[in-house]
Amino acid sequence: MNALQPLDILRDTFGYERFRAPQDEVIATLMAGEDALVLMPTGGGKSLCYQIPAIARPGTGIVISPLIALMQDQVAALRQAGVRAAYLNSTLAPSEARAIEQQLLMGELDLLYVAPERLLNGRTLELLAQTPLALFAIDEAHCVSQWGHDFRPEYIQLSILHERFPQVPRIALTATADEPTRREIITRLGLTGARVFISSFDRPNIRYRIAQGDGNAREALLRFIREEHAGEAGIVYCLSRKKVEEVADWLVARGLPALPYHAGLPAEVRERHQARFLNEEGLVMVATIAFGMGIDKPNVRFVAHLNLPKSIEAYYQETGRAGRDGLPADAWMSYGLQDVITLRQMLEASEAGDEHKRVERHKLDAMLGLCELTTCRRQALLAYFGEPLSEPCGNCDTCLAPPATWDATIPAQKALSCVHRTGQRFGVTYLVDVLLGKTDERIQRNGHDRISTFGIGTELNAAGWRGLFRQLIARGLLAVDLEGHGGLRLTEACRPVLRGDEPLWLRKDVRPARSAKHAAHGRTLPPGADHALWDALRARRRELAQEQGVPPYVIFHDATLMAMMEARPHSLSTLAELPGVGQRKLDAYGEAFLEVIRRHT
Repeated sequence: MNALQPLDILRDTFGYERFRAPQDEVIATLMAGEDALVLMPTGGGKSLCYQIPAIARPGTGIVISPLIALMQDQVAALRQAGVRAAYLNSTLAPSEARAIEQQLLMGELDLLYVAPERLLNGRTLELLAQTPLALFAIDEAHCVSQWGHDFRPEYIQLSILHERFPQVPRIALTATADEPTRREIITRLGLTGARVFISSFDRPNIRYRIAQGDGNAREALLRFIREEHAGEAGIVYCLSRKKVEEVADWLVARGLPALPYHAGLPAEVRERHQARFLNEEGLVMVATIAFGMGIDKPNVRFVAHLNLPKSIEAYYQETGRAGRDGLPADAWMSYGLQDVITLRQMLEASEAGDEHKRVERHKLDAMLGLCELTTCRRQALLAYFGEPLSEPCGNCDTCLAPPATWDATIPAQKALSCVHRTGQRFGVTYLVDVLLGKTDERIQRNGHDRISTFGIGTELNAAGWRGLFRQLIARGLLAVDLEGHGGLRLTEACRPVLRGDEPLWLRKDVRPARSAKHAAHGRTLPPGADHALWDALRARRRELAQEQGVPPYVIFHDATLMAMMEARPHSLSTLAELPGVGQRKLDAYGEAFLEVIRRHT
């Protein structure tokens, strides 16, 4: 196999006719023995950038990967394609680990996946010193950033690879890194001489939707799944473990197959739930952000957030777990004022240094800005990563249904004055009660039924005032107090509005309209598709996967089944022309799928 050229490996092993830019340039860099830093969106084909040169170059490619699930997924997929791949991690019995170490020493592996902790122990480094090495691939390289959302301290020590093995080319890969994080990766990993490849961060197949929660976020989520993604796999992210369990139970009680996942569950439960999510069709995983990093399941059709992520990087990475196969997918979010307050309280209560908190505040503010936009969300999302998009995308909620705006100058002045008159120490609920003129024991005790802003806010109802306060916080005109009690205070930025020097236009909060009903197949299938053939192809894939003990997508991706459904190949030679059908899979599964197609022709 090592005599093959990269393009031959791409076609014969992986079943694709041509490289996507810049895969061919990245591979050529590694083939020449040079280092590379690759920023490529999830689903953009990062893995092939190191898998193909690892197969083509003499020796074994060592892949440093932070998650066991990712290793197992990729090794299973590589073996299905006929590649000699293995992993070394804590799931192996000592005898299994020794057998893999022996394979490595004997030169019988093209790729070996290792966790950073295992790589850095003396035994593994000694083993590698005795082995011809093709390359080092450092996956999820953003884990090196101490200010990132997935920081792994072991990653900082990976500069040892260049010190110990200076002749072995290295490739660092990530899907999420703004400019400061890129600089940090280069510095910490000693990649100053590396060629840097930055692909577009755009995921045009993902439709972004963000709505302000109106107290019925769960009902909105249920409606969204039933109407647009019935029977399809998805991930629902929540901020707390308690909410994860409550939402999972709530969905199950309403007839949806859902499982919880968070760090507080026993390890065996997490592993069982993750295995079910990978192997079964149509499961919904309700999780904290502890779930999903490195998950290779390509046919996750939606990612939903019931709480606000703490940064655009986190949002981009979490939503990027949808639609890795390039087929239509949704990123859906419902968030509210309490999310903003909770995240700010968590940030201020953390033991991080002042500089770290300043960076995190900036990131949270940018996330809020994305939520409150009235213009194209994709343009703003890409701009955050330094990538201009000249035209609105046409595939986000603000493009598809531009939000109405209103002149909120006078109500904002009332709200800001109320914060000032009450001493800048009360939370939103109390302030709304004062504006609406509600008399209760607390308001009377504080004398706030006698101030000028008491009862002056009858033009809005309680929900309207809460929405206004949320947007004033998002715009930076109000700040949540640093003591963590949720009180609001004025910022310097509010003065021009308060004085009437500049108008303030805000999004008009409206209840989201019910989406148009979709068939149970969601948006995956094109109009007029043969649903019976689609279901039969998926059923055959599921049977073969169960026989092999692998997730269904390891047999073939949905995109390959879609190509079969559209092309209806009548022979092995025509089936071999479809994307994702390599020689090994053609030999193993070709006839089984041709038989299904013949039955439906």
